[in-house]
Amino acid sequence: YGHYSLEIFRASRLVVDTGLHALGWTRQEAVDYLINHTAMPTVKVENEVDRYITMPGQALAYKVGQLKLMDLRYKAASVLGDEFDIKKFHDVVLDSVGPLDLVEDEVNAWVNAGGKKLDVVRVIQCIKLWSC
Repeated sequence: YGHYSLEIFRASRLVVDTGLHALGWTRQEAVDYLINHTAMPTVKVENEVDRYITMPGQALAYKVGQLKLMDLRYKAASVLGDEFDIKKFHDVVLDSVGPLDLVEDEVNAWVNAGGKKLDVVRVIQCIKLWSC
C-alpha cells in the first residue's frame, strides 16, 4: 500500500505543479486536487502545495531523478547479474557528487569495473575512457 500511495502522490504532484504554473490554478484548486487524488492529510497537502507554488518544477526534478536512478539500478543489475550488490550500488550513488549525468558516469564506471569499488583516480580514468 505505501509504495503505491507514494507513486500516486508523486504523479499527482506533477499534475499540481503543471496546474499551478501552466494552467493558472489557484492554491485551493491545487489543494483540492491532492486531497481528492492522494491519501495525504490536509495539513501535509497544504504544506506541499505551498512548496510547489514557490518552487516551480521541483516535483518534476524529483520524478526525473527517481526515474534516472531506477534506470541506472536496472541497467547495473542487468549487466552485473549475480555480482550486483544493492548496497554497493547505493554507495556509488551516494558517494557521487554533481548532477545526474555525472552520477551516471560513475555508476557506469563501477559497472565496467565489474562492481568493484573504484578510487577517485580510477573513476576519472574510467569516465574518460568509458571503460575500465
